[in-house]
Amino acid sequence: MIKKIYIALIVIFFIIPVYASKTIEIDLSKQKIYVKENGRVIFSGNVSTGKKSHPTPRGTFRVIDKERFHISNKYPEPNGGAKMPYMLRLTNRGIAIHQGSLPGYPASHGCIRVSKTTAKKLWKWSKIGTKVKIYGNVSNFKYVKKRKKRKYAKKRTYKKRVKHYVKQEPTYQIIELYDSW
Repeated sequence: MIKKIYIALIVIFFIIPVYASKTIEIDLSKQKIYVKENGRVIFSGNVSTGKKSHPTPRGTFRVIDKERFHISNKYPEPNGGAKMPYMLRLTNRGIAIHQGSLPGYPASHGCIRVSKTTAKKLWKWSKIGTKVKIYGNVSNFKYVKKRKKRKYAKKRTYKKRVKHYVKQEPTYQIIELYDSW
């Protein structure tokens, strides 16, 4: 009886978590990424996907390659290809999830850019074969430029800069006066 309970605990705590269903969902209309394990969102973040001239394909994909330091062959720069750290390749045509700039709207050439912290977490969390669902429509994305909230003007105090001159001790001349009376 004790052996059966022991084996059941091993299965529950060690084997089932290994086979947990992991999925990455990318919503193009919200420019968001949702990382799910067993249907629960573990973490999420902002993304910048492909613009209208270079759209990010929709559908279900699998991670087919992972590279910590990847350089693009498709989009060269003067000093070699574009840097794509923490790259998770989704297609053989160059679509991947990687660290990049997030301007707040779709701006890439089809890839899915994420922030550095999200890219690190995602790269450590995912494995080759992790399911990636891309859905939504970029044309439904509404870019709203966020305005900074103005706070009440603070009173500014200025410190007056005072030049400190080295004061010299006044020199006294001793003049002896003789009384002539």
